[in-house]
Amino acid sequence: MLSSTICTVVSVAGLGIAALTAYRKRFLAATRVAAFSLVPVGLAMTGVIDWLTGVVFKPVVWAGFGALALSVVLFMIARMAERHSLKAGGSRKERRAAARQQGPAAVAPKASAPSLGAGARSPEPAPQAKGRGKGGAPEEDFSDIEAILKKHGI
Repeated sequence: MLSSTICTVVSVAGLGIAALTAYRKRFLAATRVAAFSLVPVGLAMTGVIDWLTGVVFKPVVWAGFGALALSVVLFMIARMAERHSLKAGGSRKERRAAARQQGPAAVAPKASAPSLGAGARSPEPAPQAKGRGKGGAPEEDFSDIEAILKKHGI
């Protein structure tokens, strides 16, 4: 009886807030507030509130929820253990047999040697660091480019 009264008071207060919101010309918000405010009285009228209060105050019901939670936890542990055993390949003998069938592990091929070789670069400084040649124009060194073009047959 007390829960029905509390739900009715909450619903009436919510409908009052919805009316004030509608008075401020915010009709969409007022509709949402009215919809939410009718939920408690609807739950009280259907008997859900009485069922919930009966569930909350019975220790046997809580023990049942505990048993259900334990069963869910055990189920999840079994699923994780099953996935782990599938990833590992089953038993120890099965993993050893699979390792023998695979053979030696694949090795990445070695990188190819550089196209110009290790000593092909000249120890001269870069063209920007060189001094200027005749006529004030910088001396240009195209030896690296020529080597690349010769390598490709150009």
